[in-house]
Amino acid sequence: MIKIIVDAMGGDNAPRSTVAGAVSALESDKQLYIILTGRRNDVEAELKKYKFDEKRLEIVDCPDVIDMNDSPTEAVKRKESSMMQAYWMLKKQDDVCALVSAGSTGALIAGGQLILGRIRGIKRPALCSPIPNSRGTFTLFADCGANAECKSVMLGQFALLGSAYAKAGFGVENPKVGLLNNGTESHKGDPLHQEAYKLLTRINGINFYGNVEGRDIMLGECDVVVSDGFSGNVALKSMEGSAKLVLGVMKKELSSSLSSKIGYLFMRKALKRMRAQLDFDKAGGALLLGLKKPVVKSHGSSKPESIANSVHNAASIYRNGLVGSVEKLLSEADLDAITGDTDER
Repeated sequence: MIKIIVDAMGGDNAPRSTVAGAVSALESDKQLYIILTGRRNDVEAELKKYKFDEKRLEIVDCPDVIDMNDSPTEAVKRKESSMMQAYWMLKKQDDVCALVSAGSTGALIAGGQLILGRIRGIKRPALCSPIPNSRGTFTLFADCGANAECKSVMLGQFALLGSAYAKAGFGVENPKVGLLNNGTESHKGDPLHQEAYKLLTRINGINFYGNVEGRDIMLGECDVVVSDGFSGNVALKSMEGSAKLVLGVMKKELSSSLSSKIGYLFMRKALKRMRAQLDFDKAGGALLLGLKKPVVKSHGSSKPESIANSVHNAASIYRNGLVGSVEKLLSEADLDAITGDTDER
């Protein structure tokens, strides 16, 4: 049995969406055991709407809730909150495998580092989001928001983390890794990206493709794209906005006239497939790579389907031994020997 904690009070639509998503995941995977952390009365009120296997679900009462505007470092001190209680359980209980939360990203990252802890040798965790691409698969994008400022060695580690995730989570045998830059030529970028490019060519365990531009991420040339968290977050939000724009314009135009509506009748199956391919929630949130156990960050406005997908993603990552894969790649890469950097802070 795989035990997954779901932060029932995290996100804009909690606990309605978190509870519904957890129940859905429980129904579709008989090997799951769900622990919901949150205000018991609120959670129980939502659970009354569903039929589920009560032997595979429990509630841990947490009276406090972390708001999206709360300071991340202050949030960590609030041990009775649904998110931090989940972290302490994840840290202390060996049989608890992973955590899913749609709550504050800053608090989730802070709790991951200060409570759960990083894999030995990892300098900073990276938020890694699966991006739908033109091949109908996903491009893993790391970092997309955890680290606004990076060193080249951190970008090297993100490449290793992303490669391990591509193998363990998506079955890619030899994932191609690209470095997000303002041009594809090897000499492009600021000193950080020029140094990172040279480092990535020397790291064992990754298949370095070279520089990629923002427009290439969704074209699927690479399986993993590495970035600093500031540029990555801007790129991610731009891609999400572009996908929503395309779908919104199409919906508006296809209902603008009688001929358009008739045309839609012939196109609706293809448009349904297109919408599914551009769905950023299909893979189930971003993984906080580099921690000792899987932690999946769902979008703050996640619907039940996205929460359920996040739970399935967390379970799959645990089953496929992501943490062990990361440790193996780190030992083979020997980044400290390459960079001369022994600072693990």
